[in-house]
Amino acid sequence: MTCIFCKIIDGSIPSKKIFENDELIAFHDIHPVDKVHFLIAPKKHIENLIACSAADKETLSNMLLLAPQLAKELGLKGFRTMINSGVEGGQEVFHMHFHVYGGSSKLAKI
Repeated sequence: MTCIFCKIIDGSIPSKKIFENDELIAFHDIHPVDKVHFLIAPKKHIENLIACSAADKETLSNMLLLAPQLAKELGLKGFRTMINSGVEGGQEVFHMHFHVYGGSSKLAKI
């Protein structure tokens, strides 16, 4: 297994977990771009959003619903979510995940 997120999920690489259940894991980013920056990933290895199918819709929904819950628990009043999919989309870790970040007003306008 070479996927770094799969290694985080199985515990062979440490992380600062903020949430975990049978389906999802959330942990702080090791290179945060804002005061709060965490990742939400499914435990099932899915390469990216491009690789998702209708069978993954419940997992995707649960990921989206978890983001505001954790953001609130971490004191965010607003946040940004981002999903990079594929090399041309800027994806670097090929295990689907959402970035959730906020805590300052320095976020660039898109």
